[in-house]
Amino acid sequence: MAELLELYNLAEAHSIDVYWFDLGAAESLSLSMDDGNCAIAMDPWRMPTLADEKCKLGHELGHCETGAFYNRYAARDLRQKHELHANRWAYEKLVPEDELIDAYRQGYREPWELAEYFDVTEPFLRGALEYYQTVR
Repeated sequence: MAELLELYNLAEAHSIDVYWFDLGAAESLSLSMDDGNCAIAMDPWRMPTLADEKCKLGHELGHCETGAFYNRYAARDLRQKHELHANRWAYEKLVPEDELIDAYRQGYREPWELAEYFDVTEPFLRGALEYYQTVR
């Protein structure tokens, strides 16, 4: 499982700039730049916990790492497809399936316990559980 600092280090290693500022209604976003690089913007006032920051950064890195971008005019199905790609990357990075199985064997059963174990939000953990159930 990746820690928050590891995600920032990954962004730096892949030349992905991460900026912090007020995004209005958005919590975070990623952009594909004309030069082929990617940039991420995060709104610190909309992230109450480090787990929330970790999940959002993981998701935005998922867009950058998979190239799953769309514009505001994209059809809903295309948006959903690209969001799913970003989520899958984040689930596999932050809640790896083998580590999830190990945590279960150690006695972590409830979603809130697993979320604490992986230091992610409970909704993110539930998404990861659903993802792993559908890929089997």
